[in-house]
Order: sequence, then C-alpha cells, then structure tokens
Amino acid sequence: MNKTLFLWLFVSFLLCSCSFKKDEHKGVSSAPINTISVIIDDQLWNGEVGDSIRNKFASPVLGLPQEEPLFSINQYPVKLFEGFSTDTRNILIVKKDNENKFEFKKNEFATPQNAFHISGRTSFEIIELLEKNAPEIIKKMHEIEILHNQEIFKDSLLDTKKIQKKFNIDLLIPSKYEYVMRRRNFIWLKSEITTGNTSLIIYQIPWRNIRPKYAVTDVVITRDSIGKAYIHGSDYGTQMISDQAYSPYFQRTTLAGYKCYETKGTWQMKNDFMSGPFINYAIFDKAHGRILVLEGFCYAPSKEKRDLMFELESIIKSIKIKK
Repeated sequence: MNKTLFLWLFVSFLLCSCSFKKDEHKGVSSAPINTISVIIDDQLWNGEVGDSIRNKFASPVLGLPQEEPLFSINQYPVKLFEGFSTDTRNILIVKKDNENKFEFKKNEFATPQNAFHISGRTSFEIIELLEKNAPEIIKKMHEIEILHNQEIFKDSLLDTKKIQKKFNIDLLIPSKYEYVMRRRNFIWLKSEITTGNTSLIIYQIPWRNIRPKYAVTDVVITRDSIGKAYIHGSDYGTQMISDQAYSPYFQRTTLAGYKCYETKGTWQMKNDFMSGPFINYAIFDKAHGRILVLEGFCYAPSKEKRDLMFELESIIKSIKIKK
C-alpha cells in the first residue's frame, strides 16, 4: 500500500512539475515578418476550408503594384503541431470537433503570440466561423507584427531630435535611415537597399487644406504638390506624382489617438521610369492647428514590396504627438 501510494504521489508530482515548467518557460516567438502557422489536417486544408483560409489570409495587399499575399502561410497537420510550428507569433488552429467554437488565446505557446482556435462539426460550420471572425483575427495579427517590427527598431535607432524639434513628435526610426532633405515644414529620410530605396517624408500643412467632403482628392493634390516641390528624379522636369491609372485605397481611421485619413496607392516619377507604392497618413492635430502628414514610399523594381511597406507603416504607427 505504502509503495503504491508513494509511486502515485511521485508520478503526480512529476506531471505537475512538467505542466508548470511548460507554462513558466514559454519560448520567444520567432518567424519571418507577416507569417502565420495554420494547424489543420490535410483533408480540410485541401478542401473548401483551406480555400476559405487562403482567400482571407493570403488575399492581395492593398496598394501594391503587383499582387502579394497579406500573410505568408505555413500549414502543418495537427499531429505535427510541435516545435517550430508552435513558436510563431500567429497561429490558427482549425479542426473538426463536436462543438462550434472560436477562441483567442494570448501567449499560449510562446510570447508574444496570438493563437486562434476554430472548431466545428462540419466544414460548412467551420467556414462560417472563419468568415465571421476573420476581420478580428487579421486585425490582431497585423497589430502584433507592427509591435514586433518596432521592437526590432529599438536595437538601433536613428537620432530623431531634428524631427522632435520641427514637428513636436516622437518616432521609432531604424538607424539605417538617413536625413536627405530638411526644409521649414518638411523632412525626407531614406534607406538604401540592394535594388532601390525606401523613404519616409514628414510635413505639415494648414488645418483647412484637406476638406472632409473632398478628402481623397485633397490628399492626392497635397502629395502631388509636395512631390513637385521636393521629390525629383535625376533628370530635369521629373517629379513624383500619384499614379492616375489606379484609384487609391482610402479610409478614415485613428492614429496615436487622433483622427486621420489613411491612403494607399502607387506613385510614379513624371517624365521618368520610376514608380512604386506609397502609404500616407494625414493626421488632424487640432491642438496645434495643423494637419501632420507622414508618408512612406519605396522604389524596389526587382524586389517584393509587402514587407518594405510594412516596415514604413510600423515606423509611422510608432508616432507619439507631444501635447
């Protein structure tokens, strides 16, 4: 009796110890930017459920000149759900079960991490849950990737005192960016890459320059006027303009607690061959009687542009406006 009781207590202790050890020693999440792990059996992945996942999470990124997926997807069958498939920042776990359920768990297997569980009795019920919850899932995935990028920036930051003094804002900008132009109400920073460059421009304009009723038109007119004034090619008569062949993607949103307009589209260099995507945020800073504009754009003709533009978005979304 005593031996049996001792063995039972010993095994129970080991099991509890292992359980606590797993919780207390979660790994640090790691994965390339904008990558998600989808844990789903092959039968579901190769059918309508897999099609629904790909349609939602690998849909084209808005505003890019060529189609690139919103997220890069790595699929793993449920039985292989271990090791490197559990330490990614974003995990989507989909399976058939006896109940329909959507559940979000933060830092379940690693930190930081989003883990989304979706189960249903049939493929149709799983797809219904995917369709209903996809916007929330994508939003949380996007946010954690932004934060991850910003943590990477902190390893080596540019001195932004010139920006702070001119615009009364704080930004996290990687040290690979350099100041290439400074004017009274305008700053241009650039980072050279192997096949081109990425740029961040910051400027402010009068409060009434972008009218709510004509916001899309006024944003385009404003950015084209900035291109004419400051952003030129190597040849005479070249200047950055918005690409008229494609309508920009536009939405009202908030940034750093302020109302703003977000515009995504493509630009081209007038009388030149250069072109690329841009993302523009026009922030209504009523306390300072201005519209503060931050825009990122890139020129990378032989390179995918999703992650380049995501880096610029991460920089812009680190903004803190001083009161």
